[in-house]
Amino acid sequence: MSATVQKTVEAEMKKSLEALSNELSKIRTGRANVQMLDAIRVDYYGNQSPISQVAAVSCPDARSFLISPWESSVLKDIEAAIVKSNLGMAPMNDGKVIRMRLPELTEERRKELVKHAKKIIEEARVSIRMKRRDANEELKKGLKEKTLSEDEFKKLSDSIQKVTDDFISKVDKVGEDKEKEIMTV
Repeated sequence: MSATVQKTVEAEMKKSLEALSNELSKIRTGRANVQMLDAIRVDYYGNQSPISQVAAVSCPDARSFLISPWESSVLKDIEAAIVKSNLGMAPMNDGKVIRMRLPELTEERRKELVKHAKKIIEEARVSIRMKRRDANEELKKGLKEKTLSEDEFKKLSDSIQKVTDDFISKVDKVGEDKEKEIMTV
């Protein structure tokens, strides 16, 4: 039981850290990143499909996107989905591909993005602490049912706290890196 609780809590905390990285990758910085377009859904034969499934999305340079649809008939639908997504970028359709320039971020907008990132980071910290709490509850249940001794309980609680501290520091590091990335002009 003790090993499974520890492995489970580590796996769940790792998932929280991965979810944080995924969420932070969606926050726009001064550089183009194809993941910024992942949320765009295109009406493709009656289904709402991610843009990456109907077109090749690339970043030819740090400030622009190039979207090459698999079928030219989908070009108008992709353009409409981009406009509807409210990204703040104007798609330029040349009949074959769509190009978009990433507008410059103002200092005020960068600060707003940092606040948003900090909110996401705090949610990740809370998630990790909740995982710790759940694991400790599981250990307390084992102690109550006499499947764990007091010494084992103390040792496992300390171990879970150490893992929690480790993951919280990883979250802080990811957060600092993202804040630095957002504020870099």
